[in-house]
Amino acid sequence: MTLVELTLFGIPLILISSAMLGFFTAYGVGANDVANAMGTSVGSKVLTIKQAVLVAAVFEFLGAFLAGGGVTQTIRKGVIDPALFEGNLEIFIYGMISALFAAGTWLLISSLRGWPVSTTHTIVGAIVGFGIYALGYEAINWSVVGNIGLSWITSPLSSAVVAGFFYYICKEFIIDKQSKFKGLIIRLYIFLAGFAISLITVTKGLKNIFKQQELFVTFQDSIIISALSALLFTFIFYYFSKAKLKNSVDPEAQFAYLMIFTSCAVAFAHGSNDVANAIGPLAAINQATSQLLNQPYTLETPLWILFLGAIGIVVGLATLGYRVMKTIGENIVKLTPSKGFSAQLAAALTVVIASQLDMPVSTTHTLVGAVIGIGLVEGASSINFNSVRTIVLSWVVTLPAGALLSIAFLEVFTNLFTY
Repeated sequence: MTLVELTLFGIPLILISSAMLGFFTAYGVGANDVANAMGTSVGSKVLTIKQAVLVAAVFEFLGAFLAGGGVTQTIRKGVIDPALFEGNLEIFIYGMISALFAAGTWLLISSLRGWPVSTTHTIVGAIVGFGIYALGYEAINWSVVGNIGLSWITSPLSSAVVAGFFYYICKEFIIDKQSKFKGLIIRLYIFLAGFAISLITVTKGLKNIFKQQELFVTFQDSIIISALSALLFTFIFYYFSKAKLKNSVDPEAQFAYLMIFTSCAVAFAHGSNDVANAIGPLAAINQATSQLLNQPYTLETPLWILFLGAIGIVVGLATLGYRVMKTIGENIVKLTPSKGFSAQLAAALTVVIASQLDMPVSTTHTLVGAVIGIGLVEGASSINFNSVRTIVLSWVVTLPAGALLSIAFLEVFTNLFTY
């Protein structure tokens, strides 16, 4: 008898165990990756940690639950094809369980240390590990893995250049010299922020909802929708903030308002995208278990799995997310609202452009690169290179760590549960 054949209250024990591990991995995603949306807001003193957790909890949950099902296919099938396990689905199930356990473990370790690692790289490394162990090197889609390795360089470099440029314009024409073009530049930045966030929301956050409603939205449609939304947002936001800040002489104040908006929208898009890191393997296990037991199944991600992933993300960020927020927001460069906004805007635009060019990028790497780029504009002495070195080392170790942990757990599970 195997674990697949055991049930508890009529539910396969393997599925109950997998759901618990899926929650564990989602907890790690929330504890670590939430810094992508909130770390710069906290570091810039725009939001307190409690406020950031509350805002992120709401929008991460909405993104994960409402729009998170459409991106699980890449995690489920992109690195290794389940069809290779036809006739031996039990090993596939044990492998995915090992991947969940390995990813959750590494994310927990990284979060406790305050290391902002890529959750996508973590789960991909874990799946690569069990694939090599079970079937050999030829079972892995190495082009996917190679592209991920390339993104270690392209993500931070691209966003560093863009963020550095944005902050230089800010510093030169708004913060330091109060140029006569100040109003025009601020309007342009508001438009770019509205455009980037609208495009992220339409192309990533709402993609699954459009699919469920059988709506076909092309990238050109997304551009038009985002541009119109950005124009409306620019008009409303600029005159609202101008009225609120008419007696303020602090040029940073307007950027503080902008950061709250961008943080909410990025959290929604992040929740819709990164929930797949936790529930992708769980969805694969659910499907494989149904096949083994000759039960009906669907390729769509069940709502209970989306809900579990969403709750796990919220609990993780509420209880442990502050450590990585501190690393992103305080331990690399001392941030102000204009610096934090430049970093968020650069990261958002880099991710949007890269995703449309089918270039895999890590949101974590992108944001860290953006913060470093801003530090270079201020001067190299403003950057905490000890912190940067630790972060880069954690990135390099993440994929092999996920793979080795997955192999170790797979060895334990196959020996423990097959009898």
